[in-house]
Amino acid sequence: MALKFRNIFHPEAALIKQDDDAIIKRFSKLFPKLVDKMAAAKLSESAIESKITYDLITEDDKEQVLKLLKATFFQDEPLNRCVELGECKDLEIYCTKSISDGCSYKAVNGDGEIIGVFLNGIIKKPTADMTPCSLASSTDHPKFKKIMSLMDYVDSKFNIFALYPDIDLFVDGKILAVDSKYRGHGIAGHLTDKTIENLRLRKIPIFSILCSSHFSARVCEKMGFEEVFQLPFEDFVDDEGKPVLCPEKPHVSVRIFIRKILQ
Repeated sequence: MALKFRNIFHPEAALIKQDDDAIIKRFSKLFPKLVDKMAAAKLSESAIESKITYDLITEDDKEQVLKLLKATFFQDEPLNRCVELGECKDLEIYCTKSISDGCSYKAVNGDGEIIGVFLNGIIKKPTADMTPCSLASSTDHPKFKKIMSLMDYVDSKFNIFALYPDIDLFVDGKILAVDSKYRGHGIAGHLTDKTIENLRLRKIPIFSILCSSHFSARVCEKMGFEEVFQLPFEDFVDDEGKPVLCPEKPHVSVRIFIRKILQ
């Protein structure tokens, strides 16, 4: 592989075109302190990542999972920030009710602390005589009700079973959260890979993820998920035509991504 360095830092670095090893050797001579710092940072990063393990979340993990979510998702998720949600028992129930489905994963550091989670739930095709369940009606928390009303609205506009009429169930990616101290180590990607592996073994055909966060949507895009639905937040309005939820940019829309597990 040949690379070119422009004359930005040093005249000797201009337009070098050699093999990678030769380039690295020359760069090391020009900037020894910078190379040492980069190597130390890489070593530290590798040491951290080597101690992280991934496994299924069980009911015994619920307390630790909620502790992580209260420090991350409850505060950082764009819609939660938008309504200044704060303490919400109904959200705690929503987050943990699908653990028993056996397709949610955790990342654990060397000290046994949960530092990342991907909470997922199995959604089964409703029968003809089933009455649609309103998420907003399941909570009396006024701020959380706004968020659940958006989810109900999305459900009224998009039906994955209509898009894939031959499937009887799919897995819904509900909540992806990583401890801020461990971001940048590929944890979200590893949690997603573990979930996909689980679905493949269980022969679940579709993995669907609803993203209210621009950053979660980027993870989906990078991992090859296909976008199948998008709703700008400004299009979800109240009776007076005013947007109900207005998260800060770059979070401008709800987006649904899918990954076909079984072709």
